[in-house]
Amino acid sequence: MRYEIRVDGHLSEVLTRVFPELDHVVMSGQTVLFGYVVDEAHLYGLLARCQSLGLRVLEMRQLPE
Repeated sequence: MRYEIRVDGHLSEVLTRVFPELDHVVMSGQTVLFGYVVDEAHLYGLLARCQSLGLRVLEMRQLPE
């Protein structure tokens, strides 16, 4: 499954390295993290990382294959 997670603001290179399994792009004041998610546990782990870093998740969605 491919997912996209949009977070508020521009993430530094240090913060983007916390998500090595995801690519990222910065646009319109947001950072978009995207890539393959293995299963539901992996997805919840990504969201937990966002929460522990104090990132504000604006949107999360599954992308078409």
